[in-house]
Amino acid sequence: MAPRVSSSVMNPLLLFLLLFVGVPLVELYFLIEVGSQIGAFSTIFLTVFTALLGGWMVRTQGFSTLSKVRGSMDRGEVPAFEMMEGAVLLVCGFLLLLPGFITDVVGFVFLVPPVRRWLITLGLQQGGVMGPAGPPPNGSNRNPERRVIEGEFKREDDE
Repeated sequence: MAPRVSSSVMNPLLLFLLLFVGVPLVELYFLIEVGSQIGAFSTIFLTVFTALLGGWMVRTQGFSTLSKVRGSMDRGEVPAFEMMEGAVLLVCGFLLLLPGFITDVVGFVFLVPPVRRWLITLGLQQGGVMGPAGPPPNGSNRNPERRVIEGEFKREDDE
């Protein structure tokens, strides 16, 4: 009897084929279909226009995210969520620069800030980094007050 493979784990070869063979074939199909409807030059113009518009939008949102990172760092906070937003914007920029309509649609959808934040939150929850608020999973109810342990210390290198 063959061992069962978990459905949540995808074969890396299948993922590679899907990304590097399947997506370009689907993009090529849609480019040919759109080109047959509106003409080759209009299709090329539309592809270049979406790349330029997407590049401009990624640039402006990237600068906005950069200012949020600087603000968080000035307040002494770790800008982890903003850095993840920057990573998603990088992927959006890559998708928008690729010629094709499907990657452009995905890139433009993830340029919408609420959708981007939802994607990051979902990814953090699925990765086990972020969970629902509530008592800790071990069932202990700790006192929410901060515990302070007083003591003395001596630096060995100051002698």
